[in-house]
Amino acid sequence: MRWFSIKGIIEEMKKVHWPKAGELARSSFTVILFSGTFAAFFILYDFIAAWFFRTMGI
Repeated sequence: MRWFSIKGIIEEMKKVHWPKAGELARSSFTVILFSGTFAAFFILYDFIAAWFFRTMGI
């Protein structure tokens, strides 16, 4: 349990790859774009399904 000490925690923190500002911005943009696309897909699908069920009288 060497890592479960202040010295061990500091050693592990030094091993972490911290992203640069550009890398962080690019990754954040990708996540936001993917989330928006995913949301738009489900909203569109919901409208299509609602229209279909209304048309079918269900």
